[in-house]
Amino acid sequence: MSMSGEPSDGRLRAVDLDRGTNQTGVRLYNERLVLSLIRREGALPKADLARLTGLSAQTVSVIVKQLEADGLVAKGQPQRGRVGQPSVPFALNPDGAYSFGLKIGRRSADLVLIDFLGKARRHRRTTYAYHEPARLLAFVEEGVAAFTADLGEAERARIVGLGIASPYQLWNWTYEVGAPAGALDVWRTTDIRAEIAAVVPWPVHFCNDATAACAAELVFGGHPDRRDWLYFFVGSFVGGGVVLNGALHPGSRGNAGAIGSMPVPTPYGVQQLIRAASLYRLEERLITAGKEAGWLWTAPDAWDEASAEVDDWILQAADALAYAITAATAVIDFPAAVIDGAFPAAVRARLVEGVIAAIGLHDRQGLSPVDVLPGTIGAAAREIGGASLPFFANFAMDREVLFKETA
Repeated sequence: MSMSGEPSDGRLRAVDLDRGTNQTGVRLYNERLVLSLIRREGALPKADLARLTGLSAQTVSVIVKQLEADGLVAKGQPQRGRVGQPSVPFALNPDGAYSFGLKIGRRSADLVLIDFLGKARRHRRTTYAYHEPARLLAFVEEGVAAFTADLGEAERARIVGLGIASPYQLWNWTYEVGAPAGALDVWRTTDIRAEIAAVVPWPVHFCNDATAACAAELVFGGHPDRRDWLYFFVGSFVGGGVVLNGALHPGSRGNAGAIGSMPVPTPYGVQQLIRAASLYRLEERLITAGKEAGWLWTAPDAWDEASAEVDDWILQAADALAYAITAATAVIDFPAAVIDGAFPAAVRARLVEGVIAAIGLHDRQGLSPVDVLPGTIGAAAREIGGASLPFFANFAMDREVLFKETA
């Protein structure tokens, strides 16, 4: 579907083919409500769905029956209570829908195909010295062809789109990524979403990479009981997102959570967080020490984390992130901050511990306590967040929140 709701080429989705119409379906408010509730709460019987939504039992029964016919939800095992008939919980069907996600990074790109529960079914990565549009387009074409080659016709029919998670203004930071002067200027006139849309048969969506990572944590992550939190994703450049009342908060101009631009004190004076807590700073340390640094991008889940350079970087990054968290909680009373990144879980744990220790040294008089938590998605958060964009567009209540589309 396009953002207006209909497929731009007139094709019908698998759910529409089952019904023989494209005028109804998962776009209906109540169906989105039920799907969003099951995604948030887990498997629920019809009685609980009626109670939580305020809809009548008959309405819920009709909705669930249709969603089951569409293959979007599946029956669980009956649960017998103390009295009455057993209740039958309904859960999201992992095979109900699929989506592609593309992460465009400064040093690497990742393509993923996820199922309706956010699990990666296919994944591939490419690394490079710096990002080039032609190479990325070829990477997407080859990856999509490889991923779909072994899917059946019914599975391919359930692919609902492709979402791109990318930094804005990809022509910036030429020096920091080590690209030749002017090499990134081609991005000023490149509409990568349009380029990719021309070579795939599905709608293509675009979102800032850090915001997409935040969306992945919100939709698929392990903190469903948290309603308000500040999010950090540490990649080549650190970025973030804001979650308020259980929903992403994009800001009036789509730039809320631009954490990388926050000024923080460093040993070199006050600088933006992006210059203190980003992985390109670790890369610089390794290169200065005469060490190989390519493993930062080729193996984000398997670092040699014991090196002195990693230890030093964690200390600096933790200190800078702690200042950013304290400053942010003085503006919005965030009860929690979630930290994730393109590094192994052990590095994430050490970074979180370092941030907690650094915050403990701050003068926080007048501020509420803040819980600093590890993210639960990991290095793949940006591409999985990108893949969630078509799910937001087709199935979620707050489908508009990610679509402040500034390429």
